[in-house]
Amino acid sequence: MSASHLADLRAELPRLGVEGFIVPRADEHLGEYVPAGAERLAWLTGFTGSAGLAVVLKDRAALFTDGRYTLQAEAETDPALWERHHILEDPPEAWLAQRALDTAPGARIGYDPMLISEAGLRRLEKAGVAMVPLAANPIDALWNDRPAPPRAPARAHPLAFAGEESAAKRARLARMLVEAGEDAAILSDPAAVNWLLNIRGQDLEFTPVALGFAILEKDARVELFMAREKISQSLRDWLGPEIAISQQADLGPALSRFREKRVRADPSETPAGLIATLRAAGAEISEAPDPTLLAKACKNPTEQEGARIAHRRDAVAISRFLAWLSRAGGETECSAAARLLLFRKQLQGFAGESFPAISGAGEHGAIIHYRSTSKTDRPIRPNEVYLVDSGAQFPEGTTDITRTVWTGPDAPPRALSEQFTRVLAGNIALATLRFPEGVAGLHIDAIARRALWDSGLDFDHGTGHGVGSFLSVHEGPARISRQAPPVALKPGMILSDEPGFYLPGSHGIRLENLLMVQPAPDGIAGKKFLAFETLTLAPFARRLILPDLLDPSARAWLDAYHAQVRESVAPALPPEDRAWLEAETEPLGRG
Repeated sequence: MSASHLADLRAELPRLGVEGFIVPRADEHLGEYVPAGAERLAWLTGFTGSAGLAVVLKDRAALFTDGRYTLQAEAETDPALWERHHILEDPPEAWLAQRALDTAPGARIGYDPMLISEAGLRRLEKAGVAMVPLAANPIDALWNDRPAPPRAPARAHPLAFAGEESAAKRARLARMLVEAGEDAAILSDPAAVNWLLNIRGQDLEFTPVALGFAILEKDARVELFMAREKISQSLRDWLGPEIAISQQADLGPALSRFREKRVRADPSETPAGLIATLRAAGAEISEAPDPTLLAKACKNPTEQEGARIAHRRDAVAISRFLAWLSRAGGETECSAAARLLLFRKQLQGFAGESFPAISGAGEHGAIIHYRSTSKTDRPIRPNEVYLVDSGAQFPEGTTDITRTVWTGPDAPPRALSEQFTRVLAGNIALATLRFPEGVAGLHIDAIARRALWDSGLDFDHGTGHGVGSFLSVHEGPARISRQAPPVALKPGMILSDEPGFYLPGSHGIRLENLLMVQPAPDGIAGKKFLAFETLTLAPFARRLILPDLLDPSARAWLDAYHAQVRESVAPALPPEDRAWLEAETEPLGRG
């Protein structure tokens, strides 16, 4: 099917007056998770990962993904049709500069201006080709059975979970605009819009948002651009009179009223088409981050307590699953993921998974963002590594956890246990870190890699990502990565701690907890310090731990952590699962 789709798209290029076309994995909100009708990259290439970009020329085509998806891209795409490249090591603009010029000097490359950010467009323009915005995306006309846009109703997110009235949030951010000399800000990220207005929705399968755009003005008024059928009268009353509601199609015309006004638009988050519309209207563009980013990331006290509640609740399902898995036999990757989902469905307030569970046995665990399907599903066999990365959505908060286990019954190879223990040592090193205010994620990424590097091991993904509050499981602006922006970590931020090691064709190891930034005791001369509070509550596979590879402080932390898990979770478990958890959380020196 991919071959015919590629041929059909190429046939459209001459009619469009271009020699190539860019196909990002994105919708008009440029988020990681998109509705089914926006999966244009999957329709064209067969690649189903959550990040990627394709470049189609008349006689060549390439797919670009990051290190999480290298193996998946190879498995899902036809090498006769698609060159596969690492998006950081061999970026699209470099490939395009050479290949497009080889194909046609002065090549014109088409793109959908609503699917590429302003910053992304600038990178592609470095190729030295003419980037041509198209009025309509040609794939939409070719995709005969393209799913319709989602129209689930939006709903209020009560103050008991949000912790701050929308009016207070809007006033706080409006003051930021006034101080920056800005008249308005464009919000294109639905998570930003939903957080600001204290609403949620069901337009995306794993992220509880209602899709829409918004304009926040310096007087704290907001115009919300969202399909009217998604907004009930009760929600209109919840939003209040300071929120004007318009159709999404009205966004372009609405931007024209900002002639000679200064409008904030984040170039990395805003579609290039919206910024072009503002420029054409005579607005001055203030290139600055989305004003909600930092405020949304720093959870307020209600959201912080909600995160603890969500993790305590989710821990019951995780322990039940791990206990069940220790006794199970004859299961497959898909049946195991289904059992974990079943345990979660029994939890109070469970609103869905926060992403598709990664259930990878043996060699599939080495595919960092592997997703088991009916085509790829395989048995979980005795005496191999099994990795499960999953998460849940609750109104109180969002969870994300990865555990790796040995299926037994034989003892695991020592080399495997050494790898596992070094990953665990990195996880603990980051969790126990105390650091001064002003430190950013890129400054501490190496902390989680030190034990791995000491043995010549590493992993090709970031160590940590931000996590929302009943929003996206991947949230900015802070990350823990060598490529992370220099955003200082601040109290209330929730980030993942997930070092790993992957041996292609053999196995993968990843251990992930969520951490929340908290104030720590001051340093010398009153210098302010921060530390992490561990939110996740689940045991690490003790059969794979080599205590002699952990230093005394790491062993002490692990024993204390397991004691906390036992105290918090065991009372809520059935007797057989409770006995398993109590054995799994015994101090390292005892059994």
